[in-house]
Amino acid sequence: MRSKLLLPVFLFLSISLFAQKKQTVSKDDQFKNQATTQIQSNYDHYKTMALQIWDYAEVGYKETKSSALLQKDLQDNGFTVEAGVAGIPTAFVATYGSGKPVIAILAEFDALPGLSQTNAPVKTSAGKEAGHACGHHLFGVASVASGIAIKKLIEEKKLTGTIKVFGCPAEEGGSGKVYLVRAGLFKDVDVAIHWHPGNENGVTMTSALANMSAKFRFYGISAHAAASPERGRSALDGVEAMDNMVNMMREHIPQETRIHYVITNGGKAPNVVPDFAEVYYYVRHPKRDVVQSIFQRVVNAANGAALGTDTKMEYEMIGGTHDLLLNKTLAEVMQKNLEKTGGVVYTPEEMEFAKKIQSTFTFNAPSISNAGIIKPLKVEMDAGGGSTDVGDVSYAVPTVGLRTATWVPGTPAHSWQAVACGGTEIGTKGMMVSAKTMAMTAIDLFLHPELIEKAKTEFKQMLGDYQYKALLGDRKPALNYRD
Repeated sequence: MRSKLLLPVFLFLSISLFAQKKQTVSKDDQFKNQATTQIQSNYDHYKTMALQIWDYAEVGYKETKSSALLQKDLQDNGFTVEAGVAGIPTAFVATYGSGKPVIAILAEFDALPGLSQTNAPVKTSAGKEAGHACGHHLFGVASVASGIAIKKLIEEKKLTGTIKVFGCPAEEGGSGKVYLVRAGLFKDVDVAIHWHPGNENGVTMTSALANMSAKFRFYGISAHAAASPERGRSALDGVEAMDNMVNMMREHIPQETRIHYVITNGGKAPNVVPDFAEVYYYVRHPKRDVVQSIFQRVVNAANGAALGTDTKMEYEMIGGTHDLLLNKTLAEVMQKNLEKTGGVVYTPEEMEFAKKIQSTFTFNAPSISNAGIIKPLKVEMDAGGGSTDVGDVSYAVPTVGLRTATWVPGTPAHSWQAVACGGTEIGTKGMMVSAKTMAMTAIDLFLHPELIEKAKTEFKQMLGDYQYKALLGDRKPALNYRD
């Protein structure tokens, strides 16, 4: 008798639990569909914003109009925006909601000097001093679009918590995010989400090179280079002696190291002994401690060059970024959402554009169809070839990111081809893939706090006993580093 009574109760509970589970899954999909539909329905608006920032092409810490455009869109959509954070006029934090979890989405918007280009598939200058050769005009807009989609769900009480969009200037060598981390702006954040333009679609599971950069300035004595050279002391000699010693040093440093420089001031006239010269250096390596030791050797070379040329030398730290801590827990969540979103599909006209772009490459280009493919999730053992100040964010909070095909497959970053692609719908279509993927990833984190706890556990294991300290020291933001 008792077993007969228990059976219906057991069946009822089982059906109820199944229904609750089904309802939860359905809610996930419902919210994701709402977010992606909202983002796509505003495609023309976001495309216009991105192309406007592409046209502004403002370099690091000078992104006044670009930052203002993003801030206005967030304010118009109900965010509270705090501008000028961390002592940086173009940095901002936009906030909506309250309580936990706090999910941050990073936005960038700086261009690169010397890479002016139209949106034509042939090398043609747009007559500007800079160009968006790393696609940060797309980066900032996609992040704003994603943040606004999440805000609407919080506003409708479908999600509970806080969404923050961080306006991050001067990623290209200015280390903007380092100052935001150093100012403690990520202390209440549970997870940070980011993305980057690229020539393929995939979740980032490759670290980055730690980086230290500085401008070395040599001071000499001017004199007539023919009539009285003995009275002069050439600052340019100091720069060239330093460069020569650093180049000889390359044989005796770990092979993963990257050192590069440009002479930013070498004098004004051949018949005047230069009394001032400047060289701008980057030092990179997969490990932050190795970067610090190699950078000190570069400083030693500069001191030796000054001694040998009877000049004086001083240097200014410009930037310093950590390597990137990866988080597999978050990456797996983002991978599912990227696969749900899918890649970029070209129109026939875009296919012709892509073929013309690829014809300018000096190497064998991959298939154009790769723009529509999602790479499988795979942890890469190397640290890649670039650096990013997202690395410092990843030392403050669990962080996850992706790349999407905003450029024709095979297009190198920091090239005129990347600028051209970014000024077309090839770029803005890829931007939308990232906006939707980030929004869906944030939704998973809002609805499933256990994912955040798992990510935090992994983050603590990766961090170990390391106590974060900015590699650029306690210097103030280098607001004029592009001057």
